Amino acid sequence: MAKIKNIISRQILNSKGEPTIETTVILEDGAYGTASVPTGASKGSFEAKELRDNNSNVYQGLGVLNAISNIQTEVLPAITGMEAEHQQDIDRKMIELDGTADKSRLGANAILSVSMAVSKAAAKSFSLPLFLHLKQFIRSSEANIKIPTPLFNEINGGMHSQSGSMDFQEFLVIPASSMSFSQGLEMSTKIYSSLKKLLLNNNLSTLIADEGGFSPKLGSNQDALVLLKQAVEAISLRLGFDVFFGMDIAANKIFADGKYHIKDKSGDLSSDNLIDFYETLNNDYHFLYLEDGLNENDWEGWSKLCTRLSEQTLIVGDDLTVTNPQRLQAAISKKAITGIIVKPNQIGTVIESLAVIQMAKQAGIKVTVSHRSGETNDDFIADFAVAASADYCKFGAPQRGERIAKYNRLLQIEQQIKSL
Repeated sequence: MAKIKNIISRQILNSKGEPTIETTVILEDGAYGTASVPTGASKGSFEAKELRDNNSNVYQGLGVLNAISNIQTEVLPAITGMEAEHQQDIDRKMIELDGTADKSRLGANAILSVSMAVSKAAAKSFSLPLFLHLKQFIRSSEANIKIPTPLFNEINGGMHSQSGSMDFQEFLVIPASSMSFSQGLEMSTKIYSSLKKLLLNNNLSTLIADEGGFSPKLGSNQDALVLLKQAVEAISLRLGFDVFFGMDIAANKIFADGKYHIKDKSGDLSSDNLIDFYETLNNDYHFLYLEDGLNENDWEGWSKLCTRLSEQTLIVGDDLTVTNPQRLQAAISKKAITGIIVKPNQIGTVIESLAVIQMAKQAGIKVTVSHRSGETNDDFIADFAVAASADYCKFGAPQRGERIAKYNRLLQIEQQIKSL
């Protein structure tokens, strides 16, 4: 066993050029772990709160020096001397120290950076791959270690895009679950290249957005699906057999004054109108996955959406559930979802994130572990997804270094699993 000796934190930049926290936890036996936290662009209002400096003269107010100060002046004294392998105790100590429901006093970004770094340091102290170390903190009936099925972001719209032409945030390709991870990754790069060629042939932009997907200026959301289908067919892949489609709508951003607004339809749309549109799209594209199809407070609409489409596609909550046990319980009770996104920075600690996953699995809810739009090169989330036996993982396009870092780590884990 190794006790926490020191914590060193610094301000670094994420993939969007915005400040975030990188923390190194050093143990008495010399082992150490370094972790950095991501941030989202499209955020649910019930997420745990990042702490930003709000000094407009420095990094447009986005600095994190106050959060770093909280680590040094409050977290370090509180957890120095604690056993690094006791992740539950360390995370609980930080939660109690913060004392708020949303971690707004110390900052969820401060707390999570320490939580992640502790787990990395403990894994190194025991000479274990991180996914095997984390696996012990979640009870699972699944004995086999597996790589989650990846969801690849090929086209970006919404808040992840600068083109402003697509309301929906992510257009996803999903390899058949019969493929190995490495096979699915290769297939996604083929589709990505095919899509790029198609865009060039149509004089459309091949500039990429926050998560690596292309962001062409199109007339409607449906136009993106048409392009994606053409890209798949151009390389002789079979939609609905080799590859499936999914979408992250991020519907909070298309909701205003009690109505929904999208380019594909004129005028105000009710929940029922929007569900009708999803049903029409589903008849053409047979989605495997539909995330955040409605606003985070539209509980009645979510229940209707789940009733009408859940037998054909996974109905997934993100801004609706925000990796929060109370929100997840409400979604289960209202029969609003069949899947949940898990993002550790939505709740603020490793152990709480794993607890939400366990709660979801016990209720028969499928789990997708996800990155954020403002990422770093930290590949923690790849090990986390494997440790949690997630059904799916979503790390962006097969493009951009901070996304590829996660996929390359999964390739390493795939190889490591074979030797276990």
